Amino acid sequence: MKPLPAIAAVLICIGASQLALAQPQDLTGTLAKIKKNGVITLGVRDGSVPFSYLDDKQQYIGYSVDLCMKVVAALRTELALPHLKVVLNPVTSANRIPLMANGTIDLECGSTTNNLERQQQVAFAPTMFVIGSRLLTKKSSNIRTLADVKGKTLVATAGTSTLKQMTILNKEQNLGMTILVAKDHPESFLMLETGRAVAQANDDILLAAQVASSKQPAQFEISKEPLSVEPYGIMLRKGDPAFKKVVDAALVKVYKSDDITLIYNKWFMSPIPPKQINLNFPLPAQLKAVFARPTDSGDPAAYRM
Repeated sequence: MKPLPAIAAVLICIGASQLALAQPQDLTGTLAKIKKNGVITLGVRDGSVPFSYLDDKQQYIGYSVDLCMKVVAALRTELALPHLKVVLNPVTSANRIPLMANGTIDLECGSTTNNLERQQQVAFAPTMFVIGSRLLTKKSSNIRTLADVKGKTLVATAGTSTLKQMTILNKEQNLGMTILVAKDHPESFLMLETGRAVAQANDDILLAAQVASSKQPAQFEISKEPLSVEPYGIMLRKGDPAFKKVVDAALVKVYKSDDITLIYNKWFMSPIPPKQINLNFPLPAQLKAVFARPTDSGDPAAYRM
């Protein structure tokens, strides 16, 4: 048997090395799980327009879903799994963190605030959006500020940072509000729309989407002053640095390219399904700064201009 030429021997060694890197035993945490099963499970939302929601064909779509699919594409390359299967698992504000912690979902593609308290339980990819929490009211109610809701009924969604914030402010400012807890964002809006509550507290972009999708948008008004400034991030399991490294790199690549402009304009500056509403929500200055210098900070101070 003739000896192999030097170049051929080198190529064989390189191929063997790459093959070894792709073996499940060399991976840990979520990467090992995905490699072994050939499946990644994304947590998605039914009604977080335009981040993650169901269209008229009962398909999950949205800004967060598009960003998560960019991560999936990176994982297909990283793990040499061109046919990596994607499973979409619906989650709510109340169960998204437990389902992440127990391994049911691998990435949460919704509208989740990254804060220091949640970072004790889960991790976050670099910030994908920056919001202000505000009030939504009917113009006829003449409610413009939180103080105007004193002694009245307000609604917020279960499991949200906004619900916790309203509970704290209600006590601190002695407002005497009755706070109703809705199971999801659509139910929160329905309570406002039908008069069960005079105000809905939520993130400004989610409120804007609800108003734009409503039967009579002109009836509603979003408060001017934000009650807080918060970053949204794609959520993943805590204590899994190898997986987070791949996720972060995939998103930073998007943020540093023209892809983010195309994805952002698709969901915030163009007609979106199913009703072809246009949120006409230009890229906020805070978010533009984040895309230029990505961060996964959960400190609101990091996002103030």
